[in-house]
Amino acid sequence: MKTNNLNTKDSKTGEIISLADGCVWLSGMEDVMYGELIEFGNGIFGIALNLEEDRVGAIVLGDYESLSSGTKVRTTGHLMEIGVSEEMLGRVVNAIGEPIDEMGKFKKLTPMPIEKIAPGIVDRKPVDTPLQTGIKAIDSMIPIGRGQRELIIGDRQVGKTAIAIDTIINQKNENVISIYVTIGQKRSKNAEVIKKLKEYGVFEKVIIVSASASDSFAMRYLAPYAGCAIGEYFLGKGKHALLVFDDLTKHAWAYREMSLLLKRPTGREAYPGDVFYLHSRLLERACQLSDKNGGGSLTALPIIETQAQDVSAYIPTNVISITDGQIYLESDLFFAGIKPALNVGLSVSRIGGAAQIKAMKKIAGRLRLDLSQYNELATFAQFATDLDENTKEKIERGKRIVEILKQDQFTPYSVENQVLVIYLATSGSLDDIPLELVREFEKGFLVFVQKKYKKIPEEISKKGEIDEILEEKLVKSISDFKTEFMFEHQMETEMAEHGEPKTN
Repeated sequence: MKTNNLNTKDSKTGEIISLADGCVWLSGMEDVMYGELIEFGNGIFGIALNLEEDRVGAIVLGDYESLSSGTKVRTTGHLMEIGVSEEMLGRVVNAIGEPIDEMGKFKKLTPMPIEKIAPGIVDRKPVDTPLQTGIKAIDSMIPIGRGQRELIIGDRQVGKTAIAIDTIINQKNENVISIYVTIGQKRSKNAEVIKKLKEYGVFEKVIIVSASASDSFAMRYLAPYAGCAIGEYFLGKGKHALLVFDDLTKHAWAYREMSLLLKRPTGREAYPGDVFYLHSRLLERACQLSDKNGGGSLTALPIIETQAQDVSAYIPTNVISITDGQIYLESDLFFAGIKPALNVGLSVSRIGGAAQIKAMKKIAGRLRLDLSQYNELATFAQFATDLDENTKEKIERGKRIVEILKQDQFTPYSVENQVLVIYLATSGSLDDIPLELVREFEKGFLVFVQKKYKKIPEEISKKGEIDEILEEKLVKSISDFKTEFMFEHQMETEMAEHGEPKTN
């Protein structure tokens, strides 16, 4: 938190008249601004949030237990700011920008406002550059672009954080800085995330803003805004930043707790009336700036936790209406072993093909259609005894698509490999491969292409599209590998049955 050069000449003084649980009521502060930083002394600050006729309500940032009734307080004339710099990369900070990783203080910081009006329409440009997550199901069917706000929503323990962490890991070789804001999570979970980011060599390009479950509601309330201010620092320099808010449900809880303590009128589910504005003013700051304004981007991935898959609850519907689409993770799919547990019917990206390379756009349209047909027919097939050949073919292909879209955590795919794998599924090349061998076939094919057809992924990466000549090469590579793969497995089967392969 930036506390230097505070205006003391024109500051007004008052005193605490009562306090409880991190909130204080002040008298004699008639000229204070909404959101103004106020000083209690001993390095303790607060923010004025309730401006009433005869008193002011404020939250305390720090050790409120050392304060008491009658303590003098003064205005600073400043709104809340935090100091930001490149020194923060590879570090863990709290909601007011102070390092909490015992690696020393930052030397030079640029003050950035916690609250800021989002860039206007004229300052932006349409989202047109993909932000690759490395997850096949998402990059093909629910693409995310730089400057987009894509919600990750689902019940607890269905892989929401896993998607966000995989996306951060996939930015390792990209020109993207990641800011991971953790709100109300256990410290053990935060430590696990940091360990994984270090293990995959991406931590030096990440800033962690931590407001854990044991921190005060004031810190949990401020954390997303602090993360956004850090992102805007890089945005202003024409760079690209990715913001993950994990999660905004706990942020809304912190705001409800604060509002109840400040005696604000309550509405639905005991939230105050401005809880929609709480998240809209935060997420609207994510954008793709025009070239005239530096061309930087700030991409937001907010996470929302639902209760019993209820997406129609208050906070989920609020955030769905603010964002540019949602990735909906379903518990039933997760427990059936389909990971990521993506519900294709309820998931959507309002940016669509604008955030995809031409090669992916060409093959992904068919993928979504095949998958939705499979989901419809699979339900119907449970009750039907006799199915025609066409229906059986669609169901079998759908099963293979589901299998090919499964992906282990911490194994991001490059966009070229994703195109190759999805082409396998949509072209019907897997239709004659036994279902239990599909994932083995996929992995073997990618290794085979790298060894014998290296120019195919190189051309996809370079051109960004599949022309007729490249498609012919791709079809030939699949045919060659399939012959080799089937021969190997025939040998294995014969050895298992007879102890030795047959010879002609």
